[in-house]
Amino acid sequence: MATAEDLHSRAERPEAAGDGGPERDPDGAPGTPRQVLLRLLRPYRTGIVAVFVLQIVSSLAGLAPLIAVVELGRVLLASGPPDHHAAWRAVWIGVAGLFVRVVLAAASGGIAHLVDGRLQFSLRRLLAQRLGRVPLGWYARHSSGEINGVVQGDVDQLHHLIAHAPVEATSAVVVPLASFAYLTWVDWRLTLVALIPVLLGLVLHRLLMSEDRQREGRRMGEAMGRIGAASVEFVEGISVVKTFGAGGRAHRRYRKAADDFADFFLTYVASAAGLASLAALVLSPPFVLLLVLAGGTALIAAGTMPPADLLPFPLLAVALTAPIAALGHGMDNVHAAERSAERIRDLLAVPPLPAPARPAEPNGDRVEFRGVTFAYDPGRPVLHGVDLTLEPGTTTALVGSSGAGKSTLAQLLPRFFDPVEGSVLLGGVDLRDIPAARLYRSVSFVFQDVRLLRTSIADNIALAVPDADRAAVERAARAAGIHDRIQAMPRGYDSVIGEDAGLSGGEAQRLSVARALLVDAPVLVLDEAMSFADAKTEAEIRAALETLVHGRTQLVIAHRLETVARADRIVVMGDGRIQESGTYAELMARGGAFAALWNARHARAGLEGEIRR
Repeated sequence: MATAEDLHSRAERPEAAGDGGPERDPDGAPGTPRQVLLRLLRPYRTGIVAVFVLQIVSSLAGLAPLIAVVELGRVLLASGPPDHHAAWRAVWIGVAGLFVRVVLAAASGGIAHLVDGRLQFSLRRLLAQRLGRVPLGWYARHSSGEINGVVQGDVDQLHHLIAHAPVEATSAVVVPLASFAYLTWVDWRLTLVALIPVLLGLVLHRLLMSEDRQREGRRMGEAMGRIGAASVEFVEGISVVKTFGAGGRAHRRYRKAADDFADFFLTYVASAAGLASLAALVLSPPFVLLLVLAGGTALIAAGTMPPADLLPFPLLAVALTAPIAALGHGMDNVHAAERSAERIRDLLAVPPLPAPARPAEPNGDRVEFRGVTFAYDPGRPVLHGVDLTLEPGTTTALVGSSGAGKSTLAQLLPRFFDPVEGSVLLGGVDLRDIPAARLYRSVSFVFQDVRLLRTSIADNIALAVPDADRAAVERAARAAGIHDRIQAMPRGYDSVIGEDAGLSGGEAQRLSVARALLVDAPVLVLDEAMSFADAKTEAEIRAALETLVHGRTQLVIAHRLETVARADRIVVMGDGRIQESGTYAELMARGGAFAALWNARHARAGLEGEIRR
C-alpha cells in the first residue's frame, strides 16, 4: 500500500506516474475546448487505445450470433432435408461469438473504468496541488461552491467520456459498418432502403447541432454551475441568515435562482422538442423494421429476391441507425466534457504564489512595509505606497473606516498576496525570498472568520504543527481557555467537528487562538473577531488573546477603537494610505483623523444608549 510520503512524492513528480497521471500540469495552455480536453487525456492514450481495440473485436464478435441465426434460417428453409452439419456449425459460431463478445466487452469496460479512475485521481491531485499553491487571499474572491463545482462536478463530468463513450462510440461505428457490408453483400437494393432513416436522421441531427444550439448548451452549463454554487452557498450560509431573521429572504433568493434556471431549461428543451421527436421517430426500430419489411416484401413479390435473403434485414438493419441515435446524447456528453475541461484548465491556470528562487533566512522579527502598493484588479490599487515598520515585541493597531485598506495590508504580512510594487520584509528579508514553511513558523494569524476542518478537535488545533504531541495540544487549549469545553465533549480531543463536536462562535475563536499558541510564532496578525460577541464571550476571547499576544510582534486590525488604547502604535488608514500614526495620547492630542474617529464612535455609542433608555 502506498504511504502518504509515496503519494506526496508522486504528486511532486507527476511525470513518473505514466498512465497513472497527467504528464504535466496543463498550466492553462491556450487552445480550443477540444484541444484542452485532448491534452488532459493524452497521458492515458495507451489505455484508451486498448479500450477501442478490445471493443472493435467485441463488437464484431457480437454480430456473430445474429449472422449465425440468419445462416441457420437459410439451412432450415432450404429445400430438401436440412444439413445438420451446417446447422450445428452456425450454432457453435454463434455461441463462440457470444462468448468472445462477453469476455472482451467486460475487459474493455474494466480498462475504461480503470483509466477513468486514474484520470479523476490525477486531476483532483493536480487541482489540490494548485489550490495548495495559490495565494491564500485568492479564496476570498472565489466561493466554495465555485471551487467545489470544478473539483467535484467538472471532474465527474469526464466520467462518461472516459468510462462509457469509447465503448459506445466504437460499437456505434463498427457494428453499423459491418452490418452495412454484410447486408450489401446479401442485397444492395434493400440495403439502400434501410439507409433512408439514416439519411433523414443525419439531416435532423445537423439541425439539432446548429451553432445556436451549441451556444445555448454552453449557457446551460454556465447556468448549472451557477445553481450549483448557489446551492452550496445557501446551505453554508443558512445559519447566519436565520440568525439575523433573513431566512425567508435568503430562501426566496435561492428559489428565484432555481426558478430562473428552470425557465431557461424548459425554453432550451422546448426549442428542439419537435425536431428531437421527429428524429427519434425515424431512427426508432419499429420505423426501420416497417420500412425494410415493406421493401423486402415488394422485392419478394416481384420475384427479384429470394425470401431467405430477407432474414438478415430485420436483425441487422436496426444497427445502421445506431450511430445517429447515439450521436445526439454522445455529442452532448462530449460538449459537456469540453466545457468541464475548460473550467479545470482555468483553475489549473491560477498563478501560484511564486516560490523563492534563492531561499533566505530572516534575521530577527522586525517587520517592514516599504513602498507597498497593491491591487486586486490591474489598474485599481487599494494600497498606495505604504511605509510601515513593526518593531519586535510591539503592538501596532490598524484603524480606519471600512474600505480603508486595513485588512488588505494585514493580509500581506502572512503573504496572502504579494505587493504589486514595493516589498514586505521580515528580519530584513523580503517575504518572497522566505520559504512558505519557514514563513509560517514566524508569522501566525487569528482572523474573524474561523475555518474548522471535519476532523478531530486535536487535529484542528495541531493543523500547523501536525507532529505535535497530545500534551502540547492540551497546553495550547488550556492557555486559550477551551480545554474544559473540549473535555466535556463525547470523545474529548478525539471528538470530530460536525459529528460529535459543535462549537459556538466564541469557542471556535478560542480554538483558533489555541492553534496560534501551538505554532508559537513570534509575529502575529490579529483580526479581533469580537464585533458580534456577547460580553461573556468577549471577555473569554480577550483572556485567551492576552496569553497569545504576550511578547510577540503584533499587527492588529482594530474594529473597536477601545481595544487600541494600549497599543504601542496606532496607524490610521484611509483610501489605502497611512493618514497618521502615533500613540493613543499623541493622536488624541493632535486632534486629527483618529480623534475624529474616536469622537464619532463615542457620539454614536451615546446616542444608542439614549435610544435604549
